[in-house]
Formats: sequence, structure tokens, C-alpha cells
Amino acid sequence: MTEHDIVIIGGGPAGLAAAAAAKKAGTEDILILEREGHLGGILNQCIHNGFGLHTFKEELTGPEYASRYIDLIEKEQIPYKLNTMVLSISSDRVLTVINREEGLIQIKAGAVILAMGCRERPRGALNIPGYRPAGIYSAGTAQRLMNLDGYEVGKEVVILGSGDIGLIMARRMTLEGAKVKVVAELMPYSGGLKRNIVQCLDDYGIPLKLSHTVVEIHGKERVTGVTLAAVDEKRRPVPGTEEYYSCDTLLLSVGLIPENELSKSAGVDLDQITGGPVVNDCLETSISGVFACGNVLHVHDLVDYVSEEAALAGRSAAAYARSQKEEPSSSNIRIRAVNGVRYTVPQFVNRESEADQWKIRFRVSDVYRDRYISIYYGDERVYHKKKKVLAPGEMEQVAIKKESLEKYPDLAEIVICTEED
Repeated sequence: MTEHDIVIIGGGPAGLAAAAAAKKAGTEDILILEREGHLGGILNQCIHNGFGLHTFKEELTGPEYASRYIDLIEKEQIPYKLNTMVLSISSDRVLTVINREEGLIQIKAGAVILAMGCRERPRGALNIPGYRPAGIYSAGTAQRLMNLDGYEVGKEVVILGSGDIGLIMARRMTLEGAKVKVVAELMPYSGGLKRNIVQCLDDYGIPLKLSHTVVEIHGKERVTGVTLAAVDEKRRPVPGTEEYYSCDTLLLSVGLIPENELSKSAGVDLDQITGGPVVNDCLETSISGVFACGNVLHVHDLVDYVSEEAALAGRSAAAYARSQKEEPSSSNIRIRAVNGVRYTVPQFVNRESEADQWKIRFRVSDVYRDRYISIYYGDERVYHKKKKVLAPGEMEQVAIKKESLEKYPDLAEIVICTEED
């Protein structure tokens, strides 16, 4: 068994940023474990621009953004293992790992950072009637086939779901000469960023049909078309609204799921809404010394926020590896999301934290206009700010200063909600 101060699972943007921050915080013994054959994660196939505006103050493509961190990892000589799969994590932070060169090995970690990212929701979760013909892809798979492997995915395309990957692929396939017939979205609002709707759909004349879904897939050997239908407020197809679209390709952009099978088997408490671990303001999970960041914690809309969050996890893991403080804190204050706020990350803050303030990120459950974001300490409202538009596709954030809690020594819960006035 080998030992390391910090072991990071995942070599994507979250894992790389966490490693860089941990090294900067003074930890020398860091190891990154990556199951793919290269660092950079999903960014390697995201050849479009729009990355790095917050982190580097310039617009970069995905590979360019990843290379900035990969270069930093190489410069700092932080070791990493590629083509390496983590099979399990024990409660005392012993990782069972396998790769071709070393076989089955065990690694003891002073602290562990979970940075495994997320995966796409597959067709099987959608219960769409029809055969299983060729030509049905998740949007991310199509993106990989086109951008990394150089394949032509299809010529006539329908996209189900308006997540950011689906919107970006609508533009990508159009630029490659395909005809994108329509983007259908089950919900009455888009799941992607407003800028992606404008730049990827509106600019190319691609229609977006809200409150619509695919009710039938036609074709046996290859997709020949799909039938769309409008849905009611309970998301059930409305009879008589069916429309047929001929196509040879159906792309699915119907949500991302944090990759937490490893976390679950380790006994980490998961949030039912985010699908990621429940964490405190240091991004520490319910298992002492195990931290989480990036899309494994909750699905982000901007990679810049992933890097910022991962840096906090890296600093926190470095501090933990130095101190090895095992006792659970009795000073945690729960953060509760209600009335239009779906969830918050973190779910707890600690009054004994060394941080001066905490950044709380959250998403709303519907599209709201001219609505307030409010924070309550008990029954007292301490924050009240109006927003012109709140949408589920856009992550929101507020900052809570630790000094604001001094007047509330017995406070057990902070409530974040939306209000009409």
C-alpha cells in the first residue's frame, strides 16, 4: 500500500484546479487518478469557445482552457496516473485502484477529493416507444464522435432536450452541413444558458419547441423520423398535437447526472435534488477528510465556477491533511432551500470556519420575472435583492459574511428562497 497526503479522483477541470490549489496551499504529496488516457476531461471535446472569461479574463476553447491547467500541473510536477480506475473508497480513505501497468493496488490518502464529473441521462430513462435503431445518440457522445474522432454523425437531425450540450451541438452540426430540424424541450423553459439559445439556435434559425417531447421513434435499422407532441402541465402528451419530422439522427440532451456511484458505495450522504454529496462550507462530505467539487457535486453551467469551487476543495483538503481533525463540528448551520429555490451548495456552513464569507450557489425551480432572492436568519430577513429574470438553466449565487452571524448565536438554520415582494 502506498500513501499520499491528497488523492484526487478525476483529472478533468475540477480535479486539475483542486490539485493546483492544494499545491499552492503547501501540500507537496498529491496524486491525481484519471480513468481516461489523458488529462482535461470533457473539455477536450468542447472545441467551441466561451470558456475562461471569469478565470483567465479571455475567451478560450475547451482544450485551451484545459491546457492552462495541465501546463500548471506539469510545471508543479504533480504526479498523475492515467487509464486508472478507482474501484472503491473505504471510510478511512483507503482507495482500491486498478490499471494495466500495476494491476490492483491500494492507496492510503490523508484526504480525498472527489472530482469525477457527470454523465448524460440515457435513452432508457426516457421511456420513448419504438425500436432501437441506429442514429440515436446522447449529445455528448455525438460531440465526441465529431470533434475527437472525426465522424459524421448525421445529415437530418432532431434534438430532444435544450440543455447546453444539445444547444451547442445544434450549432455544431449545422456548421458541419447537417440540417437541424427542431429542438424539442419537455419543460416550458429551456434548460440551457440564454446566450446559448441566442448564439446556437436563434442565429441559425433553428426552432425551439417548448412543452414538447418525442412520443415515437420511427425506423428499425436506422432512424427515419420522430413524432413530436405537445405536453400538458403534467407533462403528458396532448392527443391531436402530434407532428412528424423526418430525420436520420436523434440527439438526446435530457440532463446530466453527477457520477456518484463511487461516493455512494463509500457511504457518502447524497442530496436527493443535486444527486451529489451533501457538503459543508469547506466542501467536505459526510465522511471526514473526503471532499467533493465540480459536476460530481452539482451540475454547473460554467467551467469557471467549477475551477473556483475546486480551488476551495483543494485548499480545504490541504488544511485537513495537515491537521487531520477527525471530530465532527457542532457549529454547523443548515442552509434550507424553499419557495422556488431547488437546492443550495453547500448545504451547511460552520461558524468556526476560517473563511470570512461563504459563496452559496443554487438554482431555481422555474422561470421567474421581477422576483426577489431572500435570505432569512430564523424569522428575520437579512437579504432581499430583486432579479429581473431567474431561470433553472442559470446558476445563481449569494455571499454570506461570517460576521453577519454574530448577532445570532443560537441560529441553527439559514433559509434561502424567492419572494414576489
